[in-house]
Parts: sequence; C-alpha cells; structure tokens
Amino acid sequence: MKQTSERLMPAFFILGLLVLWEGAVRIFGIPLYVLPSPVQVAETLVQELPVLALHARVTVAEALAGVTISLVLALALGILMDCFPMIRQGLYPVLVVTQTVPMIVLAPIFIIYMGFGAAPKILTVVLMCFFPVAVSFSDGLSQVDAEYVHLVRSYGAGQWKTYCLVKIAAVPALLSGLKVAATYSISGAVVGEWIGSQEGLGYYLLRVKNGYMLDKVFACVAVIIFLSLCMNGLIRLYQYLGMPYLRKQR
Repeated sequence: MKQTSERLMPAFFILGLLVLWEGAVRIFGIPLYVLPSPVQVAETLVQELPVLALHARVTVAEALAGVTISLVLALALGILMDCFPMIRQGLYPVLVVTQTVPMIVLAPIFIIYMGFGAAPKILTVVLMCFFPVAVSFSDGLSQVDAEYVHLVRSYGAGQWKTYCLVKIAAVPALLSGLKVAATYSISGAVVGEWIGSQEGLGYYLLRVKNGYMLDKVFACVAVIIFLSLCMNGLIRLYQYLGMPYLRKQR
C-alpha cells in the first residue's frame, strides 16, 4: 500500500499543479496569448494532432537514427578504452569537455557544413546521446571483477570470448546510459530542427511561437515530453523483458 501511494504521489502533484494553473487562468482572466489554460492546451492538442503527428514522425526518425549511431559508437569506443587504458586516460577527459559546449551553439555550424537536411539534426542527436552511453558503458566495463576475467582466460578463452562471457555484466550500466540518451534524443532532434528545417516538431514549435499561438506551443511541448518518455520507456521495456534476472533481484 505504501509503495502504491509513493508511485501515485507524483501524479497527484502534477494534477494539483494543473488544477492551480487552470484556476489561476480563469480567476485572473489571463488571455490566451499570455498563458493558455490546461483545458485550452488539451483542446488545441486534439485539434492539431494530425499535424503534430506528421511532424513528430520526422523528429522520431531523426532521434532513432541518432540513438542507434550513438549506441554503435559508444560500444566500439567503450571496448577500445577498456582494452587500452592509455586511450581511456587520454580520451575520457575530452569526452567530458565536449559536454561543456552548448548544443544550440554547434547546431548552426552543422547546418552551415551539412545543409538543411536530416544529417545535421541526426548529428545533433548523436552528440547529445553519445556521452551518457559511452561513459556508462566504459564505467561498467571497468567495474567488472578482474578475477572473473582471469578465471575465464585461464580456461583458454580469447579476448573476444572473455567479453562475451564476463564483460556482459556491463550491459545494465549500458542500458542506464541508454535510458538517459533516449530521453535526450527527442530534445536533440528538436534543437536541430529549431535552427533550420522545414518539417519536424522543432519547425512547428518555431512557427507557432513566432505567431504567439501559445496554446499550440504548449501542445507541441506536451508531445515532445510524451515522445521523450516513450523513448525512455522502450529501453525500460527491453530491460524488463530481456533481463529477467534483474527483475528478480528487484
């Protein structure tokens, strides 16, 4: 009973905020172009859903492509840093420094060199998602008990087979980073579309913002939040179905 109440508490808190928001708009008569009410946002969301779905399809495709590329690069780099400590010592600080550069600064540069197609948006997603996946996977590999590695190697297993048998323990750490990256992926695609595009949720958001149609702005933000949660949920679903031993431990 206590666990159920703890899980429902965030939902009750959000519901309370929405009620206060709706009441404030109605009591103080706040106009639509200043702050729409939750009811107005919901109505607009229903009306604009077909248009938002078309733009969301583009954004989700860019996010999925970026996350896939990030995963492949992170796996390769994580294994490389684990096999060669000197590469880890030299490259790990560089990865940390890259996160200090705001993506909103890099996105226009990508568009200058790569045009207004999908490539700069996917690259923006890659740069936002690569770091958490690579760092989580690299840390997970380094935390695997060396005695297990020596045991497997003593039975004649090669380096690749050792990774398959022992280093697989780093997969939960990889999925933890992937959850964060998947959540960021939609935002990364939107940032790229915000700078320059003709389709996608970022383009839609910029267009309605310039027209001071705040009900549509909030509706688009709600779709972005929903898609980000869905991306995170896909990784959680895979972890739940593909790793039952973790479920038993919990």
